Amino acid sequence: MPSFDVVCEVDMQEMDNAVNQVKKEIATRFDFKGSNASIELEDAAIVVLGDSVNRVNTITEILRAKMVKRSLDSKLLDYADMEDASGNSKRQRISIKQGVSTELAKKVVKYIKQEKMKVQAAIQGEQVRVTGKKRDDLQEAIALIRKMDADRPLHFTNFRD
Repeated sequence: MPSFDVVCEVDMQEMDNAVNQVKKEIATRFDFKGSNASIELEDAAIVVLGDSVNRVNTITEILRAKMVKRSLDSKLLDYADMEDASGNSKRQRISIKQGVSTELAKKVVKYIKQEKMKVQAAIQGEQVRVTGKKRDDLQEAIALIRKMDADRPLHFTNFRD
């Protein structure tokens, strides 16, 4: 029986490359000379440190631009509130969304059922498996899910015939 999986995966190597490009740009830009501005990639988060709110916002804008150049969707980022760091500087923690959350998975299953398509959707951990009798039905389901408004970019993997 044909099937595919709906997942949200981040290419962490590309994310690391984008963060490294931002570090290089911070080091070479004139408006960041002598400032306490930095960006670090941790396990599933990015930490931005700057002298002021404007510097932190500038760094996040540069990060978004570098992500777009590397084919990474900016919906992957979840911004936390800015907090005070040592020495009158500001820190912002940006989480990287990975996997399909249970709320989004339920939303996808409900959306497919509302359209009364000839496919079945089942939640399996951090992914949604969609099965059907015909490949055409699955392709219609993919088109339907792409139109859906999700809080993160969805990818379709493991297409089996």
